[in-house]
Amino acid sequence: MSISITATAAEHIARCLKDRGEGEGLRVNVKPSGCSGYAYALDFADTVEANDAVFEAHGAKVIVSKENLTLLDGMQVDYVTEGLNSFFRFNNPRVKDECGCGESFSV
Repeated sequence: MSISITATAAEHIARCLKDRGEGEGLRVNVKPSGCSGYAYALDFADTVEANDAVFEAHGAKVIVSKENLTLLDGMQVDYVTEGLNSFFRFNNPRVKDECGCGESFSV
């Protein structure tokens, strides 16, 4: 099981954690939601729990609950700017379909 982190995403994660003054990394989870079935749920993790998997690259960590690994295996976490908007983009090879608004996905 693996999740990769681009250098751009790592820089943004590090900057956010520095601004917060604490934290281990970016927590990425999946929750049932939307018209396609699942949505990503993001937060910053202050601790790593026993049931977490930790992926590290470029000095940043992405933390995922082990129960979500089957939905996220092989995913790349990126941080992109499109026009005036900047956001995390998840390049997940397991996604089979996304809803029209891009908020949810199915596997």
